[in-house]
Amino acid sequence: MNKDKKKQIQLRKSVAPFAKTKTKKSIFQLINSIVPFIMLWFFAYKSLFVSFWLSLVCSIIAAGFVVRIFIIFHDCAHMSFFKSGKANRIVGTLTGIITHFPFEKWKRSHALHHATSGNLDKRGDGDIWVMTIEEYREAGFWLRLGYRLYRNPFVLFGLGPLFLLFGSNRFNRKGAPKRERYNTYLINISIVAIYALFIWGIGWQTFLAVQFPIMYLAAAVGIWLFYIQHTFEDSYFENEDEWDYVKAAVEGSSYYKLPKVLEWITGNIGYHHVHHLAPKIPNYYLEEAHESTPPLQKATTITIPESFKSIRFRLYDPDNKKFVSFKEFKSMERERQEKTQMARVQVSLPKK
Repeated sequence: MNKDKKKQIQLRKSVAPFAKTKTKKSIFQLINSIVPFIMLWFFAYKSLFVSFWLSLVCSIIAAGFVVRIFIIFHDCAHMSFFKSGKANRIVGTLTGIITHFPFEKWKRSHALHHATSGNLDKRGDGDIWVMTIEEYREAGFWLRLGYRLYRNPFVLFGLGPLFLLFGSNRFNRKGAPKRERYNTYLINISIVAIYALFIWGIGWQTFLAVQFPIMYLAAAVGIWLFYIQHTFEDSYFENEDEWDYVKAAVEGSSYYKLPKVLEWITGNIGYHHVHHLAPKIPNYYLEEAHESTPPLQKATTITIPESFKSIRFRLYDPDNKKFVSFKEFKSMERERQEKTQMARVQVSLPKK
């Protein structure tokens, strides 16, 4: 066994003690996440009679709590929030109704994301669409256009939340097993019933004035967090024969360093490198695992100002192991064509 492999095994052993569930912590987190969300929703509703802008402030804060509730949903999908699988499924389904995510369907796709993150030969399940420079070079006009639209920030973070909440999350995949299909139906029916009840009680305009900003902003933040934690300049990507789970976790997931209040509201998901290394660690132990394991502190650290630079990263360059922008790709293509042309000229020159 080589030295690197031994280090990787030791690293996983180092965080193993944190992969434990504390029922009291989980229940307390449910209370301090869902109760404030309900209260903020009520305040947003009442504030509408004073000022829409005051209501919007309450909705923005409430959206933060939806993100926090999603992290609970996320931990339930990893079966790490409670010891009981049944408890995880029940709470996961209930939080799925609040966040508008189908629990069983998302549980499967997210497990695939963990199993294939950073693997160039196994992209397409539960991840952001990434093309390599070679794939983009060989793509036709329509595929290029589709990719450019997809990676456009206004589409990804602007239209993406709408597609996620009211499109892909509402339908089952082809060939989904019964449990997965029925869980999606249950969550969809529950959402429709809750919406209908609120619209009947307070009117559709009032309801949407409160609910839409909350869900839209929460989904946009969720997409941003997922994007930023895997899209940074030297993120890890390898082909199947070279791919390594530990390297993909630690080198392909960032440590998004957030202010404490945002760290709390996002359920410590900024410690994404720790989470990918050991998905069974519940969110409330991620920071402790990071602080107690020196090698993990060497993971790529991204601050909020630095994170906005990642918007320009569009294509992955496997040769140089980094993301590049479309502008950089054009420059690379120009240089490549010039070299090709020069080579052709040299070949065509008569030999002395």
